[in-house]
Amino acid sequence: MGNRLSKIYTRTGDEGTTGLGDGSRVPKDALRVEAYGTVDEANSAIGMILAETSVPEQVRNCLTEVQHDLFELGGELCIPGHAAVTAAFVERLEVQLDTLNAELPALEEFILPGGGMATAHCHVARTVVRRAERVTTGLAAAEEVRPELLKYLNRLSDLLFVIARTLARAENGQEVLWKRDRA
Repeated sequence: MGNRLSKIYTRTGDEGTTGLGDGSRVPKDALRVEAYGTVDEANSAIGMILAETSVPEQVRNCLTEVQHDLFELGGELCIPGHAAVTAAFVERLEVQLDTLNAELPALEEFILPGGGMATAHCHVARTVVRRAERVTTGLAAAEEVRPELLKYLNRLSDLLFVIARTLARAENGQEVLWKRDRA
């Protein structure tokens, strides 16, 4: 591993800029910074799911691997021209998606975010990943972004939806369904 930080504050960002992984400086509100910052936020939201004791081991292992992936993805966004996320990352998500979804009943209604704590945290993580996907798509329109990153974020939000359904069963056996005919 490279240099470790011996000091957390550097004062280099006091003027509203931040350093990218390649050493260049950009405004803190640059689209690239927003993209990797939102990926970091998604990773933190997944950490909230993992903080819950009700998470089944299969899901826990999957989400821990996802956290490592998101660190790689954020690093790729932080270092222009760097490649870290491969097609194998996306394929692994698809295998997890298919495996977990096969154990669930067919979806017949819209599901509202909610349920137990782990389920609710999973829905929040899913929406943060969707935002990361939107921001990264905007970045890709302006700068070079490899398609694997967009594919990964897209699959991850799908996986988090399926995991939320899985967690609802682990926590209390039911999902919160949207009732369109509610009075």
